[in-house]
Amino acid sequence: MKKTSRRFGRTELSPALQDSLRRAIRLEWITLGYLAVTISLIALVMGSSQAMQAAWIEDMLSVVPSVAFLVAVTVVNKPPTRRRPYGNHRAVGVGHLVAAVALLVMGSYLILDSAMGLVQGEHPPIGTFHLFGHTVWQGWFMIVLMLLLIPGPIVLGRLKMKLAEELHDKVLYADADMLKADWRTSLGTAVGVAGVGLGLWWFDAAAAIFIGFSIVKDGITNVGTAITDLSDSRARTIEGKDPHPLVDEVEAHARSQDWVLDAGARVRDEGHVFHTELFVVPVHGAAQSPERLRTLAESVVELDWKLEDVVVALVEELPAEVHGGEQQDKQSEGGRASQ
Repeated sequence: MKKTSRRFGRTELSPALQDSLRRAIRLEWITLGYLAVTISLIALVMGSSQAMQAAWIEDMLSVVPSVAFLVAVTVVNKPPTRRRPYGNHRAVGVGHLVAAVALLVMGSYLILDSAMGLVQGEHPPIGTFHLFGHTVWQGWFMIVLMLLLIPGPIVLGRLKMKLAEELHDKVLYADADMLKADWRTSLGTAVGVAGVGLGLWWFDAAAAIFIGFSIVKDGITNVGTAITDLSDSRARTIEGKDPHPLVDEVEAHARSQDWVLDAGARVRDEGHVFHTELFVVPVHGAAQSPERLRTLAESVVELDWKLEDVVVALVEELPAEVHGGEQQDKQSEGGRASQ
């Protein structure tokens, strides 16, 4: 059976990257299947426990990044058109933002709802089962289930993290990061239910609040990263903390040309790939031609698959925004903060 060729816009992915993308898609479908099972099992045993309800809601929210990723990789497979000259790469950023906002809203709701229950002193009733002639406390089923659910997300998260870095996919990265941290939710839920069994009724609401804060933390982090990318900030690494090293690499490559006096680049993250505007100050008296600019642009594209869309422009002096790099950014931010 012939495998379908995958691309990001006009970028034809290498066989290795196509394999990584197929594995990422396969992992997302596995995750959706896994979440369908866990959501159903938690619904069966959660009763009136706020901690279990919070864990159930978090698992339902975990579906959003997986679906966003699967939709985004389908959309970005389409090449640029006259109507969408930059391609559909922003679908990744939109998916990232949708998933992050869902986390932020639901996490905030969980915190408020659980805090109200704590203030009002609501004691969560956890019932019993009749099993083989014995009466069994329902909390044992909750605790065992949550402990059994700890390894799955950790394994899936680690597998996805590596693929997210290879594909430079921030939706997949956010999904992996949340899955890796899911063990805290499962453990916190188990502790909350165990506390109720020991007579500490407030443990249940406290655990739900803890889960809510964990969800909000993920939401705030990912909303910030998604908005930064969608607002055409300088391209950054997959974690969103540091400038992407390809920016300096592009500039250094341009400066290495014998006819280039200086060069600076404006690079923005379109999703998986970067849109690059390379400004070049030529050596005085050096012969210029469209072919020379095209050759430079093509050589930049060959540096890395993410450098899909490269425009080279001759200028007499570099624009102010490409001078000074990250140091200038920090100084500008400090100046705005002091005003």
